[in-house]
Amino acid sequence: MKNNRIFLHIASYLRRIDKILWLLMLAISVFSLLLLKSVSRATYTDYFRTQLSVTVVGLLASIVITWIDYESIASFWYLIAGFSVFIMLYTIFFGISVQGSEGVNARAWISIAGRTFQTSELVKIFFMITYAKHIAVVRERDAIQRPTQVFLLAMHAAVPVLLCHLQGDDGAAIVFFAMFLCMSLAGGVQLRYFLALGALIAVCLPILWNFVLNDYQIKRFTSVYNLDDPSIQLNEGYQQYQGRLSIGSGQLTGKGLFNGPRVESNLVTFQHSDFIFSVAGEELGFLGCTAIIVLLLLYLFRVLYIASKARDDLGRCMCFGFFGLIALQSISNIGMCLALLPVMGVTLPFFSAGGSSAVCLYLGFGLVQNVYMRREDAVGPRLHSARSLKINFRKLKV
Repeated sequence: MKNNRIFLHIASYLRRIDKILWLLMLAISVFSLLLLKSVSRATYTDYFRTQLSVTVVGLLASIVITWIDYESIASFWYLIAGFSVFIMLYTIFFGISVQGSEGVNARAWISIAGRTFQTSELVKIFFMITYAKHIAVVRERDAIQRPTQVFLLAMHAAVPVLLCHLQGDDGAAIVFFAMFLCMSLAGGVQLRYFLALGALIAVCLPILWNFVLNDYQIKRFTSVYNLDDPSIQLNEGYQQYQGRLSIGSGQLTGKGLFNGPRVESNLVTFQHSDFIFSVAGEELGFLGCTAIIVLLLLYLFRVLYIASKARDDLGRCMCFGFFGLIALQSISNIGMCLALLPVMGVTLPFFSAGGSSAVCLYLGFGLVQNVYMRREDAVGPRLHSARSLKINFRKLKV
């Protein structure tokens, strides 16, 4: 009898999930594992085994998060926001500093049980929740077009952007900015505010270029469009030049999975993470690169479809936040691998190796599934908001 009840629960769960998004998620995960299996030939690190463990943990976590109504999760927005600020500040003062030869000095990781964890990856998912909640509350008050409320929304988004900049991780800061734009658009912020923001950015560009950007960041912008210069190929443009060579060497069909000589020689630095796209280019060619782009596009379109079916503003904005995250990171990563955009240290979502990034992205996937499963009625267990929790101390016994 008990087994029948469990089977019915599983069957009910499978009926409610978005099977298309799940199939796309599994296809992307398997594709990633195959590429990392090939990369593992070139190093002493078994990226395949690590990523397999992360993928299993991430998928299980995504299933767990779908059992709790996303509205109940968002009711704890103030705890989530407070914890986000805390771990970002903790990382700035006590995190692990990574220094590069070009002047890179980022303090964006902390150590947990002997492993590094990039806190901004988790805060991206938290931001999906807190900012969506902020927009939903403002819309409930019919105040989304008031300048003061739009300013407060902008200040909300400015907090993680500024904290990422202080960590030395401007790539993550740009991701937060993209999420802010997508969620604000979904929330109904008028176009005039976006135009005003664009004008402000245009005015500030000379200041950013001359006083905010570090020398290595400026070199990344200038080198990407001068990769034919031999001196740049051997210095600041080395990674992108080698990545472009690897992608071009694959031609139409590639040299075959697990057969790429450049992959095996580890000629492209960070080919397991930032430049995983170059591995696909060499070993699977143009067709393999196209397959990655098509999978990501289908995934993004499905997220937008789920956003259109959301029961409320909160769910819709959360989906748009995840859309902005995946879209910006995909465009930035593929663009820098093709030497069309400067290197920003942004990974290719779900494909690149990285424990903290992958697990947190799967959490975002779980939240999107959560929105889909409750597109009509609120089903599944709910948490009570902190304000509604009441404890009768008289009934407590020592």
